[in-house]
Amino acid sequence: MTQQAPLIGLTLDADAPSGLAQSPRYSIRENYCGAIADAGGIPVCLPHNVTQVGSLADRLDGLVVTGGAFDIDPSLYGDNTRHATVATKAGRTAFEWAITQAMLERDKPILGICGGEQLLNVMLGGTLIQHIEDAVDGHILHEQPNPRDTAGHAVTLTKESRLHRICGTDRLMVNSAHHQAVRSVGPGVIANAIADDGVIEGLEDPRKRFCIGVQWHPEFVVDPGDAKLMSAFVAAARR
Repeated sequence: MTQQAPLIGLTLDADAPSGLAQSPRYSIRENYCGAIADAGGIPVCLPHNVTQVGSLADRLDGLVVTGGAFDIDPSLYGDNTRHATVATKAGRTAFEWAITQAMLERDKPILGICGGEQLLNVMLGGTLIQHIEDAVDGHILHEQPNPRDTAGHAVTLTKESRLHRICGTDRLMVNSAHHQAVRSVGPGVIANAIADDGVIEGLEDPRKRFCIGVQWHPEFVVDPGDAKLMSAFVAAARR
């Protein structure tokens, strides 16, 4: 009997009203969906309806929490300060929090990408750096000026981490498009990728079937390890 391709949910960005209709819009880059399809999954885009998360989580085989040009509300990780650069999308975050929680409860595979990694970290008990340039001495450039389908810097993978086993290498070249980052990971969570300036670039929860977050965008497949990560995620959702 042929095994069915797993259904992989992808979270959507929320855009302001535009066009003739002046109505709100959802958006997602094609390569998010293309990377999942190339890895053998069926991408399914998820509208921001919190009341449906239980039914969605029951049907989905895996979840990708995508990135976007916005930040997690600092109050969600216990920070009563707010950097001037912080911009939030409350509705999107509320949905992503709810669907991620539902998938965690069902122990279904989760891949957090960029802002999705940051949300996953906060949900697992971690905290965030609100603005790298003001918080990290000697930081490298994390908002690269070159195209996103090219590398911005390298990361070192934590040996014996699941990400290290998946990629089969100690170093990856990654793209970089973020001004925030993980400050600390939650209890039991592993920082699995570190930039040369010490900024945490990835995390995983070894207690879960598959729960990995990366600060870069593997859907662009800048490094061979990116394709290996996407394939491992879809494979975990297939079981």
